[in-house]
Amino acid sequence: MFIKAQYHFKFRNDVPTRFHRQRREVAFAPGGGKPPIVVPWESVAAWVTEAQGATQYGVQRQYGLGLGFIDPETGKQHFVELQQPGRPLAMGLWESVRAYMEYEVHTREEIQDPNGLHRPDDPPYEGVHTFHHARRRLHRRHRDGEIGLFKVSMWYLWHIIDLWTIPFHLAEWEIRAIQKAGRKTLPASLEEWSQPIPREQWARPSEALERLSAEVRRRHAQQPNRPITAIFAEVYAEETTLPA
Repeated sequence: MFIKAQYHFKFRNDVPTRFHRQRREVAFAPGGGKPPIVVPWESVAAWVTEAQGATQYGVQRQYGLGLGFIDPETGKQHFVELQQPGRPLAMGLWESVRAYMEYEVHTREEIQDPNGLHRPDDPPYEGVHTFHHARRRLHRRHRDGEIGLFKVSMWYLWHIIDLWTIPFHLAEWEIRAIQKAGRKTLPASLEEWSQPIPREQWARPSEALERLSAEVRRRHAQQPNRPITAIFAEVYAEETTLPA
């Protein structure tokens, strides 16, 4: 409860990092009354952290996604880190942001609803409606012969152990609490920066990024089952050269 309360008040007091793909810029809000720092999208560095330690309860691992940039006015380095449950989720979070900024995805459902559990009239979060959609999908797959009675039974057993719809009601309660609390008001400069701009003023990616992205897409088409992050690493490694 202490951790939940801490993050709840952080939500009310902190301004989140914002990504503007029309401007191809990222705005970081350092807080403490300091003005937002806006940097070019292609200048942002990202990394995944992994820590491991032994305790009396066994080996524990921690993962996170880091974002770093240099303030163009002061030259000072800044970074933020977001804790993640696992390395694939940390890499997936970065990939979703990258795909959004490069116009490869346009809606939340394209990356967060692979099982079709979201309907057009549903609220933009998971709740009790998600549970009912999943149950209807389960019965439809059983009727179509995609799954057997064993998987259906295991689904019901798991959700009975998981207190049926109580976790989904708790998720909706938390969403209502957050909506009632309200987000922290954006600074006037950041509010103006966040507005859409005319299409003729949209920023274009650099020639190097377009060339490297084309090579990544070409290799991904040849090896679609290979992790996209491995392809990015390979192409970038070939692009950079170490001094002798």
